Amino acid sequence: MLQHLLLVFLLFYVHGASGGVGMLYPRDSEARQSKLLDGLWHFRADYSPTRNQGFAEKWWTARLYQTGPVIDMPVPSSYNDVTEDKKLRDFVGWVWYDREFYVASDWATNRRMVLRFDSAHYNTIVWVNGQQAFQHEGGHLPFEGEIQSFLKFDGRNYVTVAVNNTLTPTTLPPGTIQYQTDTSKYPSGYFVQNLQMDFFNYAGIHRHVRLYTTPQTYIDDITILTNVEQGKGVVSYSVVVTGGTASSVQISVLDANDTVVASSNKLSDVVTIAYPQLWWPYGMNSSFVGYLYKLEVKITNDVYRQPFGIRTIRVTNNQFLINEKPFYCHGVAKHEDSDLRGKGLDYTLISKDFNMLRWLGVNCIRTSHYPYAEEILELADRQGVAVINESPGVGIRKIGNFGNISLQHHIEVMSEMIRRDKNKPSVIMWSVANEPSSSYKGSVPYFKSVIEFTRNTDPAHRPTTFVCSETFELDRVNPFVDVICINRYYAWYQDPGHLEVIQLQLQREFAGFRNLYDKPIIVTEYGADTLPGLHTEPSVMFTEDFQVEFLEEYHKEFDKARRQFLVGEMVWNFADFMTIEGTTRVVGNKKGLLTRQRQPKAAAHIIRKRYHGIVNGDNDTCSYSHSSKYSTSPHTYH
Repeated sequence: MLQHLLLVFLLFYVHGASGGVGMLYPRDSEARQSKLLDGLWHFRADYSPTRNQGFAEKWWTARLYQTGPVIDMPVPSSYNDVTEDKKLRDFVGWVWYDREFYVASDWATNRRMVLRFDSAHYNTIVWVNGQQAFQHEGGHLPFEGEIQSFLKFDGRNYVTVAVNNTLTPTTLPPGTIQYQTDTSKYPSGYFVQNLQMDFFNYAGIHRHVRLYTTPQTYIDDITILTNVEQGKGVVSYSVVVTGGTASSVQISVLDANDTVVASSNKLSDVVTIAYPQLWWPYGMNSSFVGYLYKLEVKITNDVYRQPFGIRTIRVTNNQFLINEKPFYCHGVAKHEDSDLRGKGLDYTLISKDFNMLRWLGVNCIRTSHYPYAEEILELADRQGVAVINESPGVGIRKIGNFGNISLQHHIEVMSEMIRRDKNKPSVIMWSVANEPSSSYKGSVPYFKSVIEFTRNTDPAHRPTTFVCSETFELDRVNPFVDVICINRYYAWYQDPGHLEVIQLQLQREFAGFRNLYDKPIIVTEYGADTLPGLHTEPSVMFTEDFQVEFLEEYHKEFDKARRQFLVGEMVWNFADFMTIEGTTRVVGNKKGLLTRQRQPKAAAHIIRKRYHGIVNGDNDTCSYSHSSKYSTSPHTYH
């Protein structure tokens, strides 16, 4: 049944892609205009016992302030931490937003008008001037719809948005709602949202909202594939035009100085660049990091410029190769998480994070445990930070998470991820899930389907993986991946405090997976909760001293395996982050190298020394087989 369902979806998405559902990132050009609808929106949570009052009373048919009391809510942001109301912080159900806007009269002639949401969590319905325009299931990824038929060009418009953050067994991430009916112990209508993930269920409109225009005949999708053959850069591209026929086509490849280095007059073609600058991650090239070209597409009345990088990826049984040179991931896992804004997009925070990544010497991140904002990935493109791009498939652990409805949604999400990020050179691998129950027999057909769909749907056929928390004896899914990714917490969750077991248990786990599968391994998580400023001698758990000693024990074994099959190590976590309340968490997860305010703990200095040492060759590493040493001073970005 699962295999039949996969075939149906493959046919559906292949057909859909050929029909031109590209959803390119809105970029201004001579032919396109856009306006952000970010700012303070009116906001109202539906506190009714069924959370259905808004639908029963049709709140979208009038302005929200006419239906009841509203507050001002910033967009983008999570709504949870903006007020002092604990009931709103922990709210589960429908919340409502609205705002007014105006449309320039010159947009009314021969233009498509598209309303786009870059992310809202998780189920979203959008009305324009009281008419339903579109809806979307799932967070973290963009959705949009044409709205010109709903607009008033001679007056005020308003948009209403209903967003629901409820997690069920078939959502990604999955969860359950637990009701308590004993009114002697619980208030009437009491329920809780049970999470299967260890981070806070932030909700709201998390990224940009914008209105943008295109011509009626427009560039709907662009796919770019790159290769290097006999020293030349080979760029294969395909452009999808929708809404009519392109009467003229002009394609140009522009280098970082906007010089044309290749051109064509075809919508699909292969062009070559004689002396290409390759896209390199930080530490693999002494001259250029994150070099980007642009594919400039001009058709009839439309213009779009798509950034891309020229680089190759190949996996052997022992190595991860970028541009045919061994790549070693010295990285961190992250979260979109910070004070006040929760998961809301914030350019200052993004810039600070990337500055701290470079300070640490990081060359690779994992988007744990969901797709990050497109602006983050584009900065990774420019700064040469490789990305393991992970879906929101975190905590798929219960039998009810492996059914056909869940599989259908998972495949939809992977399709949306690939559509959005297929041209990004920083994305070096897809991760379809984090820590699922990969020992459950039903996980085999489920993840075989998702992994094969992902690998085959990506035009570049990037390596595909999932992140495994099961032991090698129990796991059933790693036969289908290209790189084995494992999370291990020896001396923390197992044998807590006993640092002496780390090397032995890592050796055993590495040997077990290698005996079963001749594939490279990345340790995608290892870490210890640490309260900044807490010290003891000798060290104990939760002190900065223990976190340092904990990491150093892992590093001893990593240095042995790095000469053989280990192709990456990623600390959990870059920075402290918020979780739900619980007896194992003190105002969130404290495994960060940095505090939630991005200030370094002692362990950050250990990682900084280690990672810059790897880049400079000071650690006797064989991961980068270059003749020259690399400076830790800033590199040139393009």
